[in-house]
Amino acid sequence: MPHRYFTTEISNGTATLRGADAHHLSRVMRGKLGDTVILCDGNAVEYTATITGFGPETVEFSVEPGYPSAAEPSVEVTLFVGYPKQDKLEQVIRHGVELGCTHFVPFFSRYCVAAPKKEEQKNERYNRIAFEAAKQCGRGVLPDVALPLPNFGALCRSLEGYDLVLFCYELGGAPLRQLLADAKPANGQRLKIALITGAEGGFAAEEAEMAAKAGAKTVVVRWEDDKLTRLNMELADEKDLTAMKPYELRSYLDYAEDPDGCCTLAIHAEDPEALAGLDAGKLNRVNLARRTFMKPWQEY
Repeated sequence: MPHRYFTTEISNGTATLRGADAHHLSRVMRGKLGDTVILCDGNAVEYTATITGFGPETVEFSVEPGYPSAAEPSVEVTLFVGYPKQDKLEQVIRHGVELGCTHFVPFFSRYCVAAPKKEEQKNERYNRIAFEAAKQCGRGVLPDVALPLPNFGALCRSLEGYDLVLFCYELGGAPLRQLLADAKPANGQRLKIALITGAEGGFAAEEAEMAAKAGAKTVVVRWEDDKLTRLNMELADEKDLTAMKPYELRSYLDYAEDPDGCCTLAIHAEDPEALAGLDAGKLNRVNLARRTFMKPWQEY
């Protein structure tokens, strides 16, 4: 597979690659005259390019007519991400690029553990991470990372211009499939979606209200990991595992009582032996407590 590089210097059948990428191609990869690479202009157009010459800090190419990048999704996604602690934002950016996000906007909110510190320096690193991830996964655009917004109010003021704003929240929402089906692009082309996710502490109730007033549609995200469930059963105190939270039942009942009706889908563990070997008595007591607590929901 030909190597991929980004450059904006493409015109009239020729192109130029400069800087670190030119050094990588000529010195590290030992490119030769006649070798073929893929050049991306950063706007989802790709070109098959043939090396025609080398300069002190450049590589010159002849290029064939451009074609749309097959790696770009049909929607333009901006991820507003609650600033996580340690280096987790780097992981969010890297994997977000791989999944198709185009823009990243970190923000601080009430329950963020992290605090602002040397953000301009960090931002340079975050954009380098996005750039490298885009090259590695074959993206046709250059995703960008903005400087963090200082609070949730600033985020809400940034939501104009999106066709759909999705707010990931644990206390109720609407089916994602329905929201996506109903959304229409204002420009008749690509759907512009803003996706808002919280940091480790989640969102405060007043932040959820602010998001709703700004036009966000709430999406419920619930998932469980087999290994984490096993660790929880092994290490957590039984008293904590059987202490059910009222808001959890209420969120399910909200679905059941919706006049438009609802549908639920349960996906069970891939490994039926995921909890094998654990204290059977503890498992039974925890499951019984949960079934008893959730009985009003099950009666629907």
